[in-house]
Amino acid sequence: MGNPKAFLEIHRQEAGYRPIHDRIHDFGEVEQTLSSRERKLQASRCMDCGVPFCHWACPLGNKAPEWNDALYKGDWELAYRLLNSTNPFPEFTGRICPALCEKACVLNRFNHEPTTNREDEAAITEMAFQEGFIQPKTDIKRNGKKVAVIGAGPAGLAAANDLNLMGYQVTVFEKNEAAGGLLRYGIPNFKLNKAIIDRRIALLEQEGIEFKYNNPLPIPPRGEGVDALLKALNEQYPSPSGEAGKGVFDAVVIATGTPTARDLKAPGRELKGVHFALELLSQQNRVLAGIEFSKDERITAKGKDVLVIGGGDTGSDCIGTAHRQGCKSVTQIEIMPKPVEGPEDPQNPWPEWPRTLKTTSSHEEGCTRRWNINTLEFLGKDGKLTGVKVQEIDWKPNPEGGRPIMVEKGEPEIIKAELVLLAMGFLKPEHPEYPANVFVCGDAANGASLVVRAMASGRQTALKVNNYLSKK
Repeated sequence: MGNPKAFLEIHRQEAGYRPIHDRIHDFGEVEQTLSSRERKLQASRCMDCGVPFCHWACPLGNKAPEWNDALYKGDWELAYRLLNSTNPFPEFTGRICPALCEKACVLNRFNHEPTTNREDEAAITEMAFQEGFIQPKTDIKRNGKKVAVIGAGPAGLAAANDLNLMGYQVTVFEKNEAAGGLLRYGIPNFKLNKAIIDRRIALLEQEGIEFKYNNPLPIPPRGEGVDALLKALNEQYPSPSGEAGKGVFDAVVIATGTPTARDLKAPGRELKGVHFALELLSQQNRVLAGIEFSKDERITAKGKDVLVIGGGDTGSDCIGTAHRQGCKSVTQIEIMPKPVEGPEDPQNPWPEWPRTLKTTSSHEEGCTRRWNINTLEFLGKDGKLTGVKVQEIDWKPNPEGGRPIMVEKGEPEIIKAELVLLAMGFLKPEHPEYPANVFVCGDAANGASLVVRAMASGRQTALKVNNYLSKK
């Protein structure tokens, strides 16, 4: 620990956001940065406590005390080496991770002013790129074995990166036109500029990973064989020996995420103006990337009253996007009760993650938020959405145990809306039984979760692949 009194003398300082009146007119990143001096002071606050709960809370096992100490001492290169030893892409988590480590920080328990680990990650990584500390590894010793990774989201990229560094020849198959998965098509540019992804992908390509875009591969549903998947791979990459049914890949990693969004089967769902959240978010990101859509294809909030159904991060991203598209108003409703306000959650005490009320930069830009609201019907005229009938509800304890019982409260009401965005999460994929050389990771294996958990799963799967092929 560089400064044994820093956490007593220096308060937590966040970089904060660009002014609202400025940021809602563009899709540039909303978060600002501290100066190098201020960043070092924030790093000095890490106590290097006897039991680093930040290690325990981080799915990647990031060693925040070590790289915070290096940052405080001005050794940016060492700070990056320590950070990168557990985190393959800290420029991603440094921007969008909810920072489980910070909530588990001893200082969060002490005075609710934890260390600024997430912002420190981003600053360290940007300095490492700027100063040339990050260079492609060109001396990787190849072991002669090949692995296919299906899906170029955070889990697939993490698995591909580790396997490549282990010496495997890795080919990544991606159904979309570019890599990143939800990093690229689900997270708005105002939270993660896509040039950040492109920069890392270019580095991975220089290190020998091959990417195949616009290349969807059939993932078989539960109960069906895997012949279609393996056959598609083998047809694209047949065995050099010409042996029937054989391909060049020694192992396959499936990292296709959770492609199926949870739907809302209420009357009027077919009306024009009701969309899944990712339909809006992915299209807007593609528009910013230069892809054109016809007037009929374009989903826009311009001049409209917008209703977002779902209170999570995806719903928040829809709010920010709607403002930047020029909406008239935004309302967000959630069927569950309002979370606890304040820093502490009695149901999840420190160092667990507190499920408290979260107000994002998008919420600050203007939004009516309501909880305990059930959607009854989508209303429309001439096939176009005009409003949504909703009803306030309560949740009562179930006398038989289990999930609480939803009961009606008050009279139904109508919320005016010309655009509804369904942001209610994603369904966990179901997989058949795969051969021993096929592995599943990330959200495809565990259901929708955090980017940092997907990356951790990708790294763990890379180890499993290596153990399997080494024994084989």
